[in-house]
Amino acid sequence: MSASTTDSETERPPQRRVASSRPRWRRVPFVRRSLIRLRWLLGHSIFSSLTRRIVFLNLVALIVLVSGILYLNQFRAGLIDARVESLLTQGEIIAGAIASSATVETNSITLDPERLLEMQAGSTLQPNPDLSESLDFPINPERVAPLLRRLISPTRTRARLYDRDANLILDSRHLYSRGQILRYALPPVEKEDESTMEWLGSQAARLFGHGDLPVYRETPGGSGATYPEVMSALTGGPSTVVRSTENGELIVSVAVPIQRFRAVLGVLLLSTQGGDIDKIVQAERMAIVRTFAVAALVTVVLSILLASTIATPLRRLSAAAIRVRRGVNAREEIPDFGDRADEVGHLASAIRDMTNALYARMDAIESFAADVSHELKNPLTSLRSAVETLPLARNENSRERLLAVIQHDVKRLDRLITDIADASRLDAELAREVMGRVDLAALIGSVVDGARAHLKEGRDTRIELQLSALPAGKTYKVAGHDLRLSQVFTNLIDNARSFVPETGGTITIRLRRHNRRVIATVEDNGPGIQAEKIDRIFERFYTDRPGAESFGQNSGLGLSISRQIVEAHGGTIEAENISGPDGALAGARFTVSLPAEE
Repeated sequence: MSASTTDSETERPPQRRVASSRPRWRRVPFVRRSLIRLRWLLGHSIFSSLTRRIVFLNLVALIVLVSGILYLNQFRAGLIDARVESLLTQGEIIAGAIASSATVETNSITLDPERLLEMQAGSTLQPNPDLSESLDFPINPERVAPLLRRLISPTRTRARLYDRDANLILDSRHLYSRGQILRYALPPVEKEDESTMEWLGSQAARLFGHGDLPVYRETPGGSGATYPEVMSALTGGPSTVVRSTENGELIVSVAVPIQRFRAVLGVLLLSTQGGDIDKIVQAERMAIVRTFAVAALVTVVLSILLASTIATPLRRLSAAAIRVRRGVNAREEIPDFGDRADEVGHLASAIRDMTNALYARMDAIESFAADVSHELKNPLTSLRSAVETLPLARNENSRERLLAVIQHDVKRLDRLITDIADASRLDAELAREVMGRVDLAALIGSVVDGARAHLKEGRDTRIELQLSALPAGKTYKVAGHDLRLSQVFTNLIDNARSFVPETGGTITIRLRRHNRRVIATVEDNGPGIQAEKIDRIFERFYTDRPGAESFGQNSGLGLSISRQIVEAHGGTIEAENISGPDGALAGARFTVSLPAEE
């Protein structure tokens, strides 16, 4: 029992360590994946380049606005003016109370002898009206001190009393009542560390403070001669001065003359404590800063939301464009943001249209390559067969027939390659060349003249051009390439000429103006177009020639190139049959519609 117990006890710890290590081993990849996803989310969604720019610009605008408010804020000036008015009112009240407590001191009484002789028995002598000017009303500090202390104690104002010689009589800092202990705050032994808000407040006060204020300094000996407001008040009028301490704290001083019987007995100087106004201004600025913090937080959140509505669709469009570029077999779909009526929705729609056009162009290239290979394979097969059979020819007649077949196939190959090269570079030429103003009437007239000059001898084919009357101020001018447009009408006339009968053949070209379109029609009196083949005649390499025309004389690219040119000019080309009076087919009509150039 003991042995088994000992064995089990010694075997359990390794099993516990293995069991506890498996979840930890599995947890590491999960944490790493989570960190990678979080990093991707922060780097691509929340703190993407576009998001950072939007947040930065919005915050800069908000900071400029708040800085302007702090710098141009009139609260400080209004507070100083209110403080000055309060000190003036307070000073006039205190000065009146001090003046009434002044005592009369004189050692002589001035009498008028003439008035003594005029006195009657039992009458009294009234004092001279000018007697008050010869009397002295000095301020008694012992009587003024209790009064000044009683009026100043409820306020945080410092009061100083000067006599007529600007000598300091009383200072409220040194007034104390019986039993009162004077306490003065000593500077700290070590400089206290200011908080972040205090540091921000001091920096804001230093930045937005007014450095043009005079610096306040205590006068040695208590003389008031260095204070301009005291010297101005000695002349009989109140005076105010705003100063700044070395620490940037505002001190407002108001000097009020103490008068009795229009005689200036002294000056009362009231001044605010350093920092009283600054604390109020600082509290008001901190309220603005707190409002700014809330506004900044809201701005950041809204900027991130705004950026997400822009950056996320752009990122999806970019990823889809990369997939389209890298995709070989599969065709990627561009995200559809067409429901957004903004620039992002327009961009998504444009990219979708561009991608669809790219896929359509790729399909057209693949189809064109397949058609080219098919069309080239037929004459090459015939040519190869003729070349292989040529050595086996038994007589000269067979040899000549084989040589004729070889020449025919070579000419056919040359014609196909020429037309294929022309069709392949058509898009590039139309996109590269600059469109001009083309007079369609003059262009078609020159094409008709050229077609008449190249009519085969012995064919009675008539080519007519009919121009409809133009409305006032309208022309037949269109924006396009004259060479390519002439190629369109040359192909149409050649196509009609190959179907009209040799005798009595008629080709009519009509040109008219309808609203903002110039419409040209090419009509012939040939056999018309089979109804089931009208939709196919504009396909590449499709030919349906009359039996009298030799095989291989046409590549089947004429009408396809014509449609490509017309659509590149923003127009349309259509084919239809012409019905005769009896309802039978009387020919074919090709209609070309192009936007007019006003």
